[in-house]
Amino acid sequence: MWPQGAIFVALPHLGPVLVWLLAPHRISGWCDAPRKLPWCPPHKVLLLVWTTIYSVMGYASYLVWKDLGGGFGRPLALPLGLYAVQLAISWTVLILLFAAHTPGLALLHLLLLYGLVVSTALIWHPINKLAALLLLPYLAWLTVTASIAYHLWRDSLCSEHQPQPMGQKSD
Repeated sequence: MWPQGAIFVALPHLGPVLVWLLAPHRISGWCDAPRKLPWCPPHKVLLLVWTTIYSVMGYASYLVWKDLGGGFGRPLALPLGLYAVQLAISWTVLILLFAAHTPGLALLHLLLLYGLVVSTALIWHPINKLAALLLLPYLAWLTVTASIAYHLWRDSLCSEHQPQPMGQKSD
C-alpha cells in the first residue's frame, strides 16, 4: 500500500486543512446559532468524524485505483473523476459552513454532494464492493450535516433575526 495508499488516504484532508488555515477562529463556534441545536456535535467530535470519514474515503479510492490497475489510464477517468468532483464539492461545503457561515448554500451543495456520493458508490460497486460500502458512513454523516445545515438555515430566516420595519416591535 505504501506510498500510493498513504497519498490516497491523505489527499481528502487537503481541503479541511486549507479551511482550518483560512478560518481557524470561525470553526469552533459553527453551530452556535441563536437557538443552538441540542444534538449538534461538539467541535472535537466534528473533527474526529470528518477525519475518519475522509481517511476512509481516501482508502476506498485507493482500492478502486488499485483494482483498475493503478496509474492514470482511461479506465480510471470516470470512477476517480467522479470521486474528485464529489471531494471538491465536499470541501466547498466545509467552506460554506465553517468559513462563510452560509448554511443555505451549504445545504444546496450537500444535496448535490449526496447524489454524487451515491453515484460514486454505484460506479465503484462493480469495481470493488468494499470501496462502495466504505462510502455508506459518509452518506450517513452527510445526512446529519444536512440536517444541521437545514436547521441553521431555517433559524437564520426566523423573523426574530430579521430587521424590523420602522415603528413595529417584534413579539
